[in-house]
Amino acid sequence: MIIDGKNIANQIRLNLKQFVLKNDIQDKIGLAVVLVGQDPASHIYVNNKVRACTQIGIRSMVYKLPDNISQVELVQLVDSLNQDRIIDGILLQLPLPSHIDAQKVIDHIDSKKDVDGLSKNNVYNLQKGYDCLKPCTPLGIMKLIASTGVVVEGKHAVVVGRSEIVGKPMVQLLNLSNATVTNCHSLTSNLAQLTSLADILIVAVGQRHLIGVKHVKKGAIVIDVGINRLDNKLYGDVDFEQVKDIASYITPVPGGVGPMTIAMLMSNVIKAAGYDIKTML
Repeated sequence: MIIDGKNIANQIRLNLKQFVLKNDIQDKIGLAVVLVGQDPASHIYVNNKVRACTQIGIRSMVYKLPDNISQVELVQLVDSLNQDRIIDGILLQLPLPSHIDAQKVIDHIDSKKDVDGLSKNNVYNLQKGYDCLKPCTPLGIMKLIASTGVVVEGKHAVVVGRSEIVGKPMVQLLNLSNATVTNCHSLTSNLAQLTSLADILIVAVGQRHLIGVKHVKKGAIVIDVGINRLDNKLYGDVDFEQVKDIASYITPVPGGVGPMTIAMLMSNVIKAAGYDIKTML
């Protein structure tokens, strides 16, 4: 079965909108988005996030900065947003220009406002299993897996990818759900030998059709995080046509993981404002 991430994300966003209306907090929660430079994809992503805020009833403020801004100036802006009481969440749109150390800037974000869950304090809290703001894409993937009704506990999960944004936090969330986790990457020897053992296979390396029929165990859940553009078309890291008849559940590209990332961002912003929304997800 195809996991319809767009439909699941839309339902979560509707639930969040209803929560905001019921509690009469529309436009009382604020998200600051910091956008550096003119990267077209980044501008599209930011516009999508602003649109989602508007639909749910969250205020959004976009700070558009030139690509030659210094790291010191960027940190000063983050520090001012940390102190601003009308800002509940801060999102630094990645990637940043090469002259800026992105992680150092992210680490200046107050962990209670770090709605991407990427600051060192939130990384530490996730590793320890403490309550914290978690990275949006891995959090969304856990919701997609939960939608299948399959219990993660006791399953063998293989994560292909080791990025700070997806791969590493994905491993942590699966561990916290009591899965047995193997972490691979694009340079892993005998990749197919390892991935073909997975009950749950999550692929996030950014390599078109890296995963084919030989990589997938029959009946596995396959989550494709990859977004690869070629000739104005989008492709995943998984060869969907090959794998769809082997997997029990699979996400498409597009329409799988992507919509869930924004839905989880919205939930993180509301959580950062101090509201308990577990029952709305």
